[in-house]
Amino acid sequence: MVFKCQEDSFLKEYTSRVLSCEEAEHCGTQGYNVICEDTIIFPEGGGQPHDTGYLGGKRVLSVIRKGDTAVHFVESTEPFSPGKEVNQVIDWERRKDHMQQHSGQHLITALFEQEYQFETKAWWLGSETSYIELGAKDITQEQLDSIEKICNDHIAAGKNVSVTVFKNVDCVSDEVTRATRGLPKDHTGPIRVVTISGIDANMCCGTHVTNLSQLQMIKILNVEKTKNKLLVHFLVGERVLKKLNQCYRRELEVNTILNGGPSSHIELLGKLQGNLKRYQRQVKTLLKDIAINEGEKLKCLPLKPKYFFLHRTDGSDLEFLTNFLRSAGALSETFMFLTTVDDTANGQMILQGNPEVISKLGSEICLLLMGKGNGKDNTFRAKITNTKNIKKAETLIVKHFDEIDK
Repeated sequence: MVFKCQEDSFLKEYTSRVLSCEEAEHCGTQGYNVICEDTIIFPEGGGQPHDTGYLGGKRVLSVIRKGDTAVHFVESTEPFSPGKEVNQVIDWERRKDHMQQHSGQHLITALFEQEYQFETKAWWLGSETSYIELGAKDITQEQLDSIEKICNDHIAAGKNVSVTVFKNVDCVSDEVTRATRGLPKDHTGPIRVVTISGIDANMCCGTHVTNLSQLQMIKILNVEKTKNKLLVHFLVGERVLKKLNQCYRRELEVNTILNGGPSSHIELLGKLQGNLKRYQRQVKTLLKDIAINEGEKLKCLPLKPKYFFLHRTDGSDLEFLTNFLRSAGALSETFMFLTTVDDTANGQMILQGNPEVISKLGSEICLLLMGKGNGKDNTFRAKITNTKNIKKAETLIVKHFDEIDK
C-alpha cells in the first residue's frame, strides 16, 4: 500500500477513518495502537525514522509498518472508536528535516556511484548527523570536495524530484538504479520510484522533497573508517545552518578563552598543550618528592608507630604510594593504611604490615571500602569505590591494635 504521506509528502493535515484500536505500551507510556484507512504520519522504513504528530488531538509517539498497514502508537487515556473519522496532523519540522536528509542521501549516493563507482551499502539518518556506508577501501578529500560541489550545483539548478508508482516490482522500468535496496521483505503491492531529474531513479518508501532547491545545501563532514567500513557523514538543509550557528557561537567562546581570533587558535592551543605537558612533568616530580619526603619522615621516627595512615585526595596515582613505601623502607612493626582518591571519589588502597594482620583486616577493610583486590604476604592492594568509609576503616584498625594492647 502507498500511504497518503507517500503520495503527498507536503500534506500537513488529513482526516481518515479508524479501522482498529488496541491498548498498548511504548517505552513505558500507556496508550493505544491505532490503525487508520490511510495516514500522513510516516511509519519507519527505508532507513528513515517515523514521523510524530497528532491523531484526534492526541500525541503520536511512534508509527511502524506491518505489511500494508501503519500502526500508530497514540498516547491517550481513552480509546479511539473504529469507524470514527479522526484528524491527523504531522510534526512538520521533523518531516521537513527527514525529507531533506533522505533526498540528500539519494543525491549523494547517486553521485558517488556515477563519479567514482562507489556503491552505497547502507545509510543511517541520525538525530544530529547522517551517514552513508560506501563500498570503497579509501577516499580522498578531493573526491569528497568534488561530490559536495556537484551536489550543491544540482541544488542551485533546482532539479525536479518526482515519484512514480508502479503496480508491482515486475513493472519497474529498467533504468531504475539500485533496484531493490531497502525494499522490505514483506512488501506487497505498488512500488514507488523516486527520480531526481537526469541524475537518479531509485525505489524508495520514504518521504522526499519535490525539487532539489528545497534541500538548500549539502555539507559533507568527515569520513569515519571502521573495520571493513567507510562511513561518510553529512548534513543537509537546515541542519547545515544549525551546525554553522553552533560552530560560530563556539568560536566566539573560544576567542574569549584563548584571547585570540580563529586564525590564531591552532597556535594558541599548541602553546597551551606544551605548557600543560611541562606542568604535568613538574607536578609529577613534585609529587614524587613529597612521597619520598613523607616516607623519610616516617623512617626517621625514633619510635615507630603501631599504625600509620596516609590519604591523598588530590588525584595522586598509585605511583605516589609506591614511592612512599619505597622511601619508608621495610617497617615490619608499623601497619600502614594508604589511599589515593580521584575526583570521582574512586581510588586505590594499599595495606602493608604484619602478614597476620593483613590476613585478618585486609578483606574486611576492602569490603568496607567496596573494593576489589587481594592480599599476598605483607601487602594488600585494591581498587576502592566507597572512600567515604575511610574513617571507619581507620577506626577498625585502631580498635584492632587497642585490643592487642589490653
